[in-house]
Amino acid sequence: MKAIRNFTIWLLFISFTAIQPFEGFAQERRRGGAAPARNRPARTPQKAPARTRPAQTARPAQTARPAQTARPTRQQTRPANRPQNNTVNRNNINRNNNSGNRVNNSGNRVNNSRRNVNINVDNSRDINAHNNRNTVVRRNNINTYRRPPYAYGGRRYYSYHPYYYHPYRPYAWGPVWHPWGFFIATLATTAIIVSINNAKYHYDQGVWYQQANNGYTVVQAPVGATITTVPSGAQPVVVNNVTNYYYGGAYYEKDGSKYTVVSPPAGAVVQNLPAGGEEVKVGDQTYVKVGETYYQPVNLDGKSQYEVVQVEDGAQ
Repeated sequence: MKAIRNFTIWLLFISFTAIQPFEGFAQERRRGGAAPARNRPARTPQKAPARTRPAQTARPAQTARPAQTARPTRQQTRPANRPQNNTVNRNNINRNNNSGNRVNNSGNRVNNSRRNVNINVDNSRDINAHNNRNTVVRRNNINTYRRPPYAYGGRRYYSYHPYYYHPYRPYAWGPVWHPWGFFIATLATTAIIVSINNAKYHYDQGVWYQQANNGYTVVQAPVGATITTVPSGAQPVVVNNVTNYYYGGAYYEKDGSKYTVVSPPAGAVVQNLPAGGEEVKVGDQTYVKVGETYYQPVNLDGKSQYEVVQVEDGAQ
């Protein structure tokens, strides 16, 4: 019996000991307290093993580029034996390249440089050298000059009006007019054929042509050639009671029902000169030479004009 009593006491002690912590925990929860923290062993984070990249192999070194050879200079040595006819070939090329070109008529003035004008005049002389006679001045043997001539270099220069310098500016007579030496490939359908002194010319609206290689070249109006009408815009010029008509550097004189090309009459005064002339210094005066004709710059009625000068050899 004593053993049973002792075993019962031991069971009660165990039950009381086990229940007491739960009651304290319940009371603490009822008072709003926090549940006692449980001490858990801290977990140490385990890092993932670092990934090691395979070592990159070194790139092979680039080989040096080969040095570029120096470019040849543009200036090339000319051959010692240069053909003598380069000038002729170059002129032919320039004429062919100028096919179809027209004079710039902006402000009724030619926009060509004086250098190009000189080349055109030289070409016209090469093609039609015998036509230079139509720029020789027709002497004035009727009226005497009231002013003494200007003498220089063994020549005498006669004129009716005093010398008044103004710069030479070439003039253009409309879109179909061309200066001496101008080259075109084809002619207009309005062109007519005029024969004089066993030479054939083509005339169209105040411009005279002669046939050249693969085209036509503008030449000086041939003295003695006749046409039925003068070009529109011709300027009347009266010298010694004779009326001439001036257009594009050419002079026309009425002969019955036709008009004949004549040489420039000495004393004629015109307003404009064509391309192809050049200023020539004679002593203290500057003339404009067109072909073989000397023009003296004058001023009449406040306008800059030109007078055909009569030039004679010999001292005064």
